Amino acid sequence: RIKLKGFLLATKSMNYQSVHRRHVVDSILSNEHIRYDTVTAVPDLFLTSVKLSHDATGAQYLHAARDDSNNLFSVQFRTTPMDSTGVPHILEHTVLCGSQRFPCRDPFFKMLNRSLSTFMNAFTASDYTMYPFSTQNAKDFQNLLSVYLDAVFFPCLRELDFCQEGWRLEHETPTDPSSRLMFKGVVFNEMKGVFSDNESLYAQHLQNKLLPDHTYAVVSGGAPLDIPDLTWEQLKHFHATHYHPSNARFFTYGDLPLEQHLQQIEKEALSKFERTEPNTAVPPQAHWDKPRVDHVTCRPDALAPDPMKQNTLCMSYLITDTFEAFTLSLLSSLMISGPNSPFYKALIEPEIGSDFSSSVGFDGSTRQASFTIGLQGMAEDNTETVKHIIAQTIDDIVATGFEEEQIEALLHKIEIQMKHQSTSFGLALASYIASCWNHDGDPVQLLKISENVSRFQQCLKENPRYLQDKVQHYFKDNTHRLTLTMSPDERFLEKQAEAEEQKLQEKIQNLSDADHKDIYEKAGLMLLLLQVCSCWPFRAQDASCLPALKVSDIEPIIPYTPVQLGTAGGVPVQCCEQPTNGMVYFRAMCNLNSLPEDLKIYVPLFCSVITKLGCGELDYRQQAQRIELKTGGMSVSPQIIPDTDQLDLYEQGIMLSSSCLERNLPDMFQLWSDIFNSPHFDDEQRLRVLVMMSAQELSNGISYSGHMYAMTRAARTLAPSADLQETFSGMDQVKFMKRIAELTDLTSVLRKLPRIKRHLLNPENMRCAVNATPQKMSDAAGEVERFMGNIAANRKERKPVRPTVVEVRPLDPQAGSSASRKLISEPHFKPCQMKTYFQLPFNVNFVSECVRTVPFSHADYASLCILARMMTAKFLHGEIREKGGAYGGGARMGGGGLFSFYSYRDPNSTQTLSAFRGGVEWARAGKFTQQDIDEAKLSVFSAVDAPVAPSDKGLGRFLNGITDEMKQRHRERLFAVTNKNLTDVAGRYLGVGQQTCGVAILGPENESIRKDPSWVVK
Repeated sequence: RIKLKGFLLATKSMNYQSVHRRHVVDSILSNEHIRYDTVTAVPDLFLTSVKLSHDATGAQYLHAARDDSNNLFSVQFRTTPMDSTGVPHILEHTVLCGSQRFPCRDPFFKMLNRSLSTFMNAFTASDYTMYPFSTQNAKDFQNLLSVYLDAVFFPCLRELDFCQEGWRLEHETPTDPSSRLMFKGVVFNEMKGVFSDNESLYAQHLQNKLLPDHTYAVVSGGAPLDIPDLTWEQLKHFHATHYHPSNARFFTYGDLPLEQHLQQIEKEALSKFERTEPNTAVPPQAHWDKPRVDHVTCRPDALAPDPMKQNTLCMSYLITDTFEAFTLSLLSSLMISGPNSPFYKALIEPEIGSDFSSSVGFDGSTRQASFTIGLQGMAEDNTETVKHIIAQTIDDIVATGFEEEQIEALLHKIEIQMKHQSTSFGLALASYIASCWNHDGDPVQLLKISENVSRFQQCLKENPRYLQDKVQHYFKDNTHRLTLTMSPDERFLEKQAEAEEQKLQEKIQNLSDADHKDIYEKAGLMLLLLQVCSCWPFRAQDASCLPALKVSDIEPIIPYTPVQLGTAGGVPVQCCEQPTNGMVYFRAMCNLNSLPEDLKIYVPLFCSVITKLGCGELDYRQQAQRIELKTGGMSVSPQIIPDTDQLDLYEQGIMLSSSCLERNLPDMFQLWSDIFNSPHFDDEQRLRVLVMMSAQELSNGISYSGHMYAMTRAARTLAPSADLQETFSGMDQVKFMKRIAELTDLTSVLRKLPRIKRHLLNPENMRCAVNATPQKMSDAAGEVERFMGNIAANRKERKPVRPTVVEVRPLDPQAGSSASRKLISEPHFKPCQMKTYFQLPFNVNFVSECVRTVPFSHADYASLCILARMMTAKFLHGEIREKGGAYGGGARMGGGGLFSFYSYRDPNSTQTLSAFRGGVEWARAGKFTQQDIDEAKLSVFSAVDAPVAPSDKGLGRFLNGITDEMKQRHRERLFAVTNKNLTDVAGRYLGVGQQTCGVAILGPENESIRKDPSWVVK
């Protein structure tokens, strides 16, 4: 079965990562069921890949051996539905609800609290379903692998789980058979939430209409009106035909030995199957002989930058040759990325629309790739203009091609991406190879990035018109082109509600008396019984069948991160030597204590445009090119950092961030020097383009991040830092940017930017941090010193706006250094209660309640962290998701001392607030066990001990002043939390009337809230 000689030859040529090579050899030689395909060194990514296949079943396996302790496992199945009932998506949810070895209820969610996983999830794509997890603990890896293998290959697929996760008919009040019947179900509500987002709706239509002949013509996640057509029998049949090793691709990554993985997967899953022929291949889409045009409608966007411009238009091209995916993804970047790209110049800068459509670019996620170009936020009467511009721009590219520097900048970006080390590299790899591998492409070839770049450069060298020829072939001459427009319909949500009601009535009319009884007793009362108590009819709800780590498995002491504190030009600098793989990471924090109050709301806008307007000798196009050529990106972001000791004390400022290859250090700091010394604030048209894009992005983000907006708003009146957070990143900022986008003249805004710059880009209010290799640290420090010399003219001591309110915190209390952080105190701040309702054109709610508690250094902070996690897992999950039908919900303890409850894509509003209160009463009554506490501790520690990338080591200390000693103290308090601590803090801080709380809901029109005078309705 193993060509031993060939295998040894394959490994002998690798003088690379001998430790991994040894594991590879051992594991393959000791496993008689596995056929070795290839072993390949991938020096670009510091890994060795091993491709294997399983003799008996044909299962495919790829292992990426790499010196990384954050090990990952993933199994994916090709899932190709032929209708929009959402069967792969509902199956993905239901397999995680219990399996043969682990028949308890919801083992997936229970394992979140019995593990130190760094990631656990499952995804349904258009044509595959993937189940990945990662962890740094070897025992945990084996535990999670057992649960995942049993879940996907041997799930229980109980009818009641299908009803809960997929869809069901249920009485509005399950205990009252006279209350009206309605559709409920987690996926049903999730997909209603997904399609309340116009971008998601458009992207789904675009794929369905561009690839209409097979599986891509349907909605794999489920269309809300089709989901109720799915039966339990169809779900079980789909599992039997798709979830088989012959249709599976296994991927493992990290530094654990491959041998153990192979043995466990063989023993617990593969040995129990024989090969089948899965009929899941996706045939190629028949190529159109002429282009097509189509139109769809969506809901109006109340927060659109320009209410009269809410149309979207895209042209999408089917690309048949997937072999060229690498070239075409590069070509896509050259065509649309940044202000130097031809489509940015032609479509964005004339201000025809607010931004590119979010579907724009190369999409390699389907069997045949596609490329899409188009605009959102445009007027209907510009439709023909946009079509003409797209055609003309393609002609121009064919005629003139791209500048050499643009191509150089793009290749530089790829080099940076290869060198930058992320903490979730395994997950990124699994996602990167998934689509190609799913359609029998070679995943290893995808990983050979340098080889692909070399081939690309060689093609350009041999044929200078190489890219132009591609544009001619794939775009200009391509008849498989779809032009899809979308416009708002005032009655869109109303029509959806009518269609849902009609579907409901059709279902109800077909019910017999026995069906009605069944709905009340089985789907209603029995499901309710399961959700509220541990009476599991098939087996007592006992999680003891699940494997678990113990609290004693957690490392008692954190690893120490050494930093050196110094100064450059009188500015404090923190240096952290790390294995950054030839990269240098720079950050600077500048406080905004002297900024006049009326300018504060402009700070996020200032941050988003300051690196995009041009500086020094460079206009904005040249600046963008230079940033691409010489750095890994330069960004500025607002920062609000609550104090660790006092709730009404905080630091306010902006953070500058950038990175570069070691060879480009002087160039990176020259760019920052020019931004400090001579930013350009004279181009109103450029500012308008950036404002429109920013306002559109904020408006689009609400339906994805509604729970974050609800939490930010609910917290606003509880602490001064939370009030500023709402100004910078809450609904206030969304509405402010909409107002700015509506201004016909931006001169007044343009004039404010230099005023803000004088207060913010001031070395007097600054501290810096550098992460680099030990060999390069002195060079980096020298460049920081030079940078400080270059910008010294900006240094000016400015008085704080309110001179009595500054407190000084030393950067390092132990070192006795003069370096400090200047914090703002609000001595007259009075927390107050407020309930706010934002009425938005959604058909789901986002609900939050926040309570003011204690800061990080307080003895009770650790207990509140454990309580939030335990309340989420043991009470709120059942109430909000299982019973309420929301996609998600829970509680979290924030660093600013605010305890937040939240729900996500929730069909309920005020009922969820009652669930929050129920959670508090549950905790106060002590209705939990020591096992529950230990599981909450494991879950909290998996977040506390999440891996930190070399680029980010020491960052917490730099920003928040939280030293390793403070982290260790917090760690010891987490270990020490007891049952009594939890009931005490629940009563002391969360009980009714104990502390001030705030409430916010984002959701559809709500008559009862509108009539309630205790609510502020926006």
